[in-house]
Amino acid sequence: MLAWLLATVATLGAMFLGEVMGMTPCVLCWYQRIFMFPIAIVLGIAAYLNDRQGAIYALWLALGGLCLAAYHTLLVAGWIPRTWTPCGSGVSCANQRLDLFNGAVQIPWLSLAAFTVLVLLLFTYLRKTAR
Repeated sequence: MLAWLLATVATLGAMFLGEVMGMTPCVLCWYQRIFMFPIAIVLGIAAYLNDRQGAIYALWLALGGLCLAAYHTLLVAGWIPRTWTPCGSGVSCANQRLDLFNGAVQIPWLSLAAFTVLVLLLFTYLRKTAR
C-alpha cells in the first residue's frame, strides 16, 4: 500500500506540474512518466486483489524508471556530457530550469528519490512474502 501511495503521489505531482502549472516535460521526463504512471495502476489493482504478482511487475517498471532518473540526474548535474542528451527539439533535458525550494531540489532528483524508494519498498515486500 505504501508503494502504491508513493507512486500515486508521484503521478499526481507530475500531472500537476504539466497540467496545472503548464510546464512542458522534457523527453527524459516523459520516459520517466511512462514508467511511473503504470506503477500506480498496477499496484492499486494488486493491492485491491491482494496479488503479489503486481509487485513483481511494478518492481521491473521501477527499476527501469530508476535507471532513467539516475541518468537524468547525472545529466542535469553535469556529470554526463551534454552531447549524450536524447532531447532534440523542445524542452532541454540537460538545462532543466525548474528548481524547487530556491534551487535546493530539482525535479530529476525527486524522480530519482521516488523510484529509489519504490524499488526498496517493493524489494522488501517481495522478500518478506517469499518466505
